[in-house]
Amino acid sequence: MDFITGEIVGILLFFIGLYGLMTKKTIVKTIMSMSIMESGIFLFYITINYTSGSVPPIGQDLSGVNYVDPVPSALMITAIVIGIGVTAIGLTMFMHYKQKHGITHWSRNRNQTGSEH
Repeated sequence: MDFITGEIVGILLFFIGLYGLMTKKTIVKTIMSMSIMESGIFLFYITINYTSGSVPPIGQDLSGVNYVDPVPSALMITAIVIGIGVTAIGLTMFMHYKQKHGITHWSRNRNQTGSEH
């Protein structure tokens, strides 16, 4: 099936993550939704310039051969490392927030439930 490509799957993953980001109230599910969105973006950008029969531009004679552009892959490797860092910092902040406030939801607050601190 030519309709199901990396670009289409990347766009679907992005919108699944966006839906989760807009509808989920827990902090962990929000962080997971952001990671799903990042995965969709990575897949989209890595496969956007793919052509069948291309060869990697490393260690080969490139005269007359269709080769793959390495820039999107290099940028996505950098973005993956940054995404892992953002996810780790988000989970660390969540752990400290839960220890301090004892809640895991965005909309609930200890003062709103009636208990005094």
